[in-house]
Amino acid sequence: MLYIEERKEIVEMGKKMLNSALTIGTWGNISLLLDNKEFFGITPSGMDYNQLTPEDIVIMDLAGNIVDGKKKPSIESPLHYTIYRERKDIKAVVHTHSIYASAMAAARKPIPAAVEDLAQIVGGSVRVAEYYLPGTEELGKAVVDALQDRYGALLANHGVVGIGRSLQEAMTVCEIIEKGARITIAAQGVGGVVELEQEDIDFMRNFFLNSYGQDN
Repeated sequence: MLYIEERKEIVEMGKKMLNSALTIGTWGNISLLLDNKEFFGITPSGMDYNQLTPEDIVIMDLAGNIVDGKKKPSIESPLHYTIYRERKDIKAVVHTHSIYASAMAAARKPIPAAVEDLAQIVGGSVRVAEYYLPGTEELGKAVVDALQDRYGALLANHGVVGIGRSLQEAMTVCEIIEKGARITIAAQGVGGVVELEQEDIDFMRNFFLNSYGQDN
């Protein structure tokens, strides 16, 4: 079987997404760009994350063709391959349906960069992508626009997309966006959030990308 370790990683991240309440049931999807950067692995359509095996992960190319796997890929595969074609700086895409971020998406309201971790890992406010039906390339293109110089976006009336240089980073983006949405909604009761200055956002984002963590 091709790319067994990468398939295992996707399976484990699917369980984490479900157990972290970033989605329910079989909703949401996860993909990982493979080392050749021509193929990616993606979760199958409509399968329980707790029942997934590495064999269930579908390998596709960036034109949307199935390269390996017997299952139907996620309906949102056009979203994933459109992002990979346009964002050469990332290796993973995670799409979640978390409650508070989805509430912001349903209201079509961006999440302001009012907390430092969101500014660091997303790169600024979380924009709302223009609405298109699920599974369409038009949705993928709208999300790419909303992701410009960002690692996360809201899908209008739908959910969240996080991208990253690793699968763990893309998942963390989704977790931080959900936290930011909860804070934004809660802050409305005490007068609303105060967004950080762009200069400070840029400084924190640069620090996260280039200096955060331990030196290799």
